[in-house]
Amino acid sequence: MRLMETNRIDTIFADLRPSGRKALMPFITAGDPDLDTTIRLLEAAQDAGASICEVGIPFSDPIADGPVIQASMSRALDRGLKVDQVFAAIAEARTRLTIGLVAMVSYSIVHRMGLKNFVTQAKTAGFDGFIFPDLPLAESGPARAVVAEAGMILSMLIAPTTPIERAEPLAAARTGFVYVVSRPGITGAREALPPELPARLERLRGVTASPMAVGFGISTAAQVRDVVSVADAAIVGSALVAQIYEFAQISNDRAVEGTRAAVAELASGLTADAL
Repeated sequence: MRLMETNRIDTIFADLRPSGRKALMPFITAGDPDLDTTIRLLEAAQDAGASICEVGIPFSDPIADGPVIQASMSRALDRGLKVDQVFAAIAEARTRLTIGLVAMVSYSIVHRMGLKNFVTQAKTAGFDGFIFPDLPLAESGPARAVVAEAGMILSMLIAPTTPIERAEPLAAARTGFVYVVSRPGITGAREALPPELPARLERLRGVTASPMAVGFGISTAAQVRDVVSVADAAIVGSALVAQIYEFAQISNDRAVEGTRAAVAELASGLTADAL
């Protein structure tokens, strides 16, 4: 009988839980400004306190992404980035990375490459799991089965407008963590988090014991602190991607060091006495 392997994402949350610690999950677009720098950005995020990184695999029509991430993906695609190049870069760097790596990727790419082929290549490269933002729950059965067979995780998104009776099967279908979208609309930094977020997370706790990661609109250490007071992880995307782009206008080295400082600042919000 084949023993089920423990996924790195599950291990990370399990290791954090006994001491009440929470996770920071930055989003980084693969290939922007280039793949070599992407790896350095992941290493910098790890050094600065990230537990898991979402790696966005560029797609010409990204789902739910705001203008910052759309522009980042367009820049990578304009340079001719291919999925197999992303896998090769992650594979080369994986022994230096202890953080969890989750690929955020359109299911149209997965379908084009072939579900089992894509999952196998991603696992071989060193990814721990996936978010397919455009894959509906009703059509996710085959993907969930193949991902589970590979010992990887598949996180399902729960939108702000999702009623609890629909959130329950979404939560049950996930592995690894539930991605809780903090607000309607597209990604992008905001000045404040929705005041109703704590109450909605409390209701979701009633239907799942899974770790909950909150994303969309988080951009400061204060917001990270507020999120992790009620959730298990804070996801930061557009704010960090925008900073990487600005730093990269100076140099790729500046982008790496700027990212290290930015993630360290965001990670300061993980502590109970932060700010």
